[in-house]
Amino acid sequence: MAKTGATGLTRIINAAGYSWLGLKAAYLNEAAFRQELWLIIVLTPLALIYGPSYADKAILIASLLFILLVEILNSAIEAVVDRFGDETHPLSGRAKDMGSAAVMLAFFITALIWFSVFF
Repeated sequence: MAKTGATGLTRIINAAGYSWLGLKAAYLNEAAFRQELWLIIVLTPLALIYGPSYADKAILIASLLFILLVEILNSAIEAVVDRFGDETHPLSGRAKDMGSAAVMLAFFITALIWFSVFF
């Protein structure tokens, strides 16, 4: 899309629209995003019910959202790499592997947070 040069409230509204399109694209095109979203839908009520304090509840839910954030970034990296072709290239493989590693680390961080809050 071309830059509109919008400022102020119009820019914020436009940015929210682009963000919505990004979330929609992730849901429609990325199975991992859908699976992680459903994981969050299941675990968020548990965080709200069993989180010992409001701060704990917020940290538990934020850690789940962190997984989605990293997954979206990973999917964006993959989309850009795929945009340039299907041929095998070491840098393309490295970029995709690093994005995948970031998602794995996000899961480890979330597991560490949940374990530390509940045990």
